[in-house]
Amino acid sequence: MPQRGQQVATVVIPQDTWRQVDQQIIAASKSAIEQAGVYARGSMEHWRVLVYERTEVEFIPWFSSYWTQEWLAVKVSWYAASAKGEEDSSARRLAVYLQEQYREQVLEPVAVQIDPEAIRASATDYYLRLVSQQVQVIASRHQIPTELMNRRLHGIPAIRLGPPAARNASLYEMVHTEPLNTLPAYAALIDHVNKAAATGSGPSDAVIATVAQRTSEKIEAQFATRGAAGAAAAVAGKAAGALISVGVAGIRAMIHEGERLEMEAQIRKNLSAAFDEAWFRSLKHPLSGVMAPVYYLDEEIKGYLVESDLANRAVALPDIKP
Repeated sequence: MPQRGQQVATVVIPQDTWRQVDQQIIAASKSAIEQAGVYARGSMEHWRVLVYERTEVEFIPWFSSYWTQEWLAVKVSWYAASAKGEEDSSARRLAVYLQEQYREQVLEPVAVQIDPEAIRASATDYYLRLVSQQVQVIASRHQIPTELMNRRLHGIPAIRLGPPAARNASLYEMVHTEPLNTLPAYAALIDHVNKAAATGSGPSDAVIATVAQRTSEKIEAQFATRGAAGAAAAVAGKAAGALISVGVAGIRAMIHEGERLEMEAQIRKNLSAAFDEAWFRSLKHPLSGVMAPVYYLDEEIKGYLVESDLANRAVALPDIKP
């Protein structure tokens, strides 16, 4: 009685059938991208809502408070004193500080529930599961034994980031590795996407940069007024000077509270506009967005299969002599 491997070896799949299979794999990948894209957008919408809520509850009240603004003024004055002639040094250094605060107060707490990196991994896994399911349907449709179909998938590159060879992976490896993050080539792909993302600013950077610039300019404009109050305190003497300083601080606090609603409205507007732009880029950018690994895999798979089909057709052409 012939063994299973011997039976498979006698099965011959016509080249035209393999050509149809390849075209259907390309179509399956396209369909999987569309469905993974719907999932990614829904997840990113959920993430954006959580970020907006926490920004409103935590960051905006913290940023607009009197004592935070006083502390930022101290930092800006220190930045200005140590700038050593660097242009916009105060604004840039303030931006770094505010980015840290935004991450700590908003992005990191939200990331406990969901974040773009987790969405990116889930979208990639979802895409591969959909492709795997469709490959099984295609094999059944054309009555191709599992062993032969697996052999075909082994020959289709999905990741080509080597050398070394561990940074490469076939479509078979991608759809059969569980969990996906144990595959070295997948780690190389994520590193590839992260490097592309590092060439531009992240969401928190884009959100905070404009706010930091305007805050720095506002604080620096206030220095002249504060300097006059300090001079009045020095002339009045130590005891009276202390009272004047406290009085001036109280007046500033009252003025600040009167302007706080307007300040918060402006901060909210700046944050919303900058964050929406950064969010859209994170969702849509083909090289660094949450769908970037999926786009990469599709391009590799489709590119190989199209090139392979063209090469096979060229070989099949008759040799026409002049």
